[in-house]
Amino acid sequence: MNERLLKETALIIIDVQKAIDNPVWFQYGARNNLNAENNMTEILNLWRKSGQPIFHVKHESNELNSTYRPGQAGCNFKECVAPLEGEHIIVKHVNSAFIGTGLESMLKKLNVSCVVIFGVITNNSVDASVRMSGNLGFITYLVEDACFTYAKPDFCGCVRTADEVHAMTLSNLDNEYCQVISTYNLKKILTGNTTKIP
Repeated sequence: MNERLLKETALIIIDVQKAIDNPVWFQYGARNNLNAENNMTEILNLWRKSGQPIFHVKHESNELNSTYRPGQAGCNFKECVAPLEGEHIIVKHVNSAFIGTGLESMLKKLNVSCVVIFGVITNNSVDASVRMSGNLGFITYLVEDACFTYAKPDFCGCVRTADEVHAMTLSNLDNEYCQVISTYNLKKILTGNTTKIP
C-alpha cells in the first residue's frame, strides 16, 4: 500500500455490535484478542484524521433468537466504533457485507480500489466479506488483531479454541483473498512512518 493507494482506500468495520458480548457466544469457551476493541478504536481515530471513507456494517438478523435481532440492545453498535455523522452505515441481513446492501456500488462510486477490514466474527461475517471483497477485485487488507472470534467445535465435534479458529481462518484468507496485517503495521501507514505494508 503506497501513499497514492491510501487515498483510494476505505475502512470497513464488520458487525461490531453489543450482541457479541452475549453469553451465548461463550458456550464453548473464551473469545480471543481481548485487546481487539482498543485496536479498533485506535484505527478508527487515525482513519478519521485521514479523511478517507468509513463504512460501518450493521447486522440485523431475521432470525427470532439471534442476538443481532433489531429492536434489542444487542443490535446497537459498540461504543468503541460508534458512527459519527456523515459516516456510511450499511445494514446487512446475511453474513457478507456485499450481499443485498449496495456496498460494492458505493465503493465504486467513491473510486475506492482498496479496502481495510476489521470486525467480528473472524470466521463468519469477516471471513465472508473478505472473500467477496477479494473476488470482486478490491485490494483487501484484514487487520487480524482488530478481529476476534469464539471457541467452536470442528466438523468432527472436537472443540477448537478461539485462537485456533481465528488462526485457521486467517490462514485460509491470507494471500488468497486478502493480505493479513496487524494494527501496528497499519498505524505506521496512517501516521506516515512508512508508505508500504510489509
